[in-house]
Amino acid sequence: METMDEMDELILSGKFAYGRAFEDREGYIVIKDGAIKEIGAEAGVDGAIKGFIIPSLINAHTHIGDSVAKEPDFMPLEVLVGPGGFKERILVKTPYEVLLNAMKDTINDIFLCGTQLFGDFREGGLMGVNALKAAFEASGMKLRMKMKIFGRPGPGNGVAGDADAILGAVDGIGMSSTADCSLDVLKDLADAARNCGKVFALHAGERNTADIEDAIELEPDFIVHLTKASRKHLQRMYDKDIGAVVCLRSNIVTGVGVPPIREMLDSGLIVGVGTDNVMLNSPDMFQEMEFISKLLRLDEHEILKMCTWNSARILKEDKVGLIEEGMSANLVVIRADTPNMRGVTNWLRGVVRRATRADIGAILYEGKPYLYSRTQLPGF
Repeated sequence: METMDEMDELILSGKFAYGRAFEDREGYIVIKDGAIKEIGAEAGVDGAIKGFIIPSLINAHTHIGDSVAKEPDFMPLEVLVGPGGFKERILVKTPYEVLLNAMKDTINDIFLCGTQLFGDFREGGLMGVNALKAAFEASGMKLRMKMKIFGRPGPGNGVAGDADAILGAVDGIGMSSTADCSLDVLKDLADAARNCGKVFALHAGERNTADIEDAIELEPDFIVHLTKASRKHLQRMYDKDIGAVVCLRSNIVTGVGVPPIREMLDSGLIVGVGTDNVMLNSPDMFQEMEFISKLLRLDEHEILKMCTWNSARILKEDKVGLIEEGMSANLVVIRADTPNMRGVTNWLRGVVRRATRADIGAILYEGKPYLYSRTQLPGF
């Protein structure tokens, strides 16, 4: 593995998705001091890392604490993840070290899938938050990626004191449905988060429509799932500047339906993408892009935007998710010479529909390349 510790500039060359329109361009990208310094139209620059270049993927919604219980039986959603359900029982009885190691493995997996920012809804109160931080530290990924933690009070804890402690340790509050918690408690948590400039988010519209109106009234920063949302709901969310995060593969596994992503985009919402519970799906955003593309037949530019720039905005990060001058150089280079990618006639469509972790040639975080070696990667 090579890093840029002693390198002044790094040049990437190939085809890339430029700007907020994710415009298809060919040329070079100069990286200096961890940022994109220059973008040019000249192709075939000598000494460059070459390939198909995209912003690093961003996973806007995960639950990595349940990495200890992968692939449970099919069961109703409320039995699987509701209060007192399968997931909660597993987490309560799992030894700390087992939980820590499982989360550490998942964090490494997230990085190897080309994702360099993820937002996790963390259960278990302050203890759960600290466990995730310990796993992140133990993973060795602090210099290669970033996470956002959205915690919540632990079961049976008083909201006021516990919320204060949690808000001092997290990036925001991430709650379950309004059907699973008192609306007064949720209002207090939303106010507490806003008062200290942090994010408030929650799930809604996953099982039915009953919790959507209450969720919108709380005016969260974003709502997760919304498989049952109507155009009226989406319009109200747009009017209140509430973002949406969709988790298509998770919704398919739990049988709750398909989120109305096209209608969300038509409503003007900022739509991000997450992989949700690790017990149900791998945290692989390439698979999420493929599912969205092939099931809903959305434009590949829009899908890549949802999985990068839109998810960055959802998670309140403004320097990642785009290939533009001045943005952080958090990028993924996809090899054009692998058996899977060789022969692709539309490179961006190929990246969205078929690229896998095996096609990654280089991952750059703040300008430093990882998984990059001229001797190991033919064609670079």
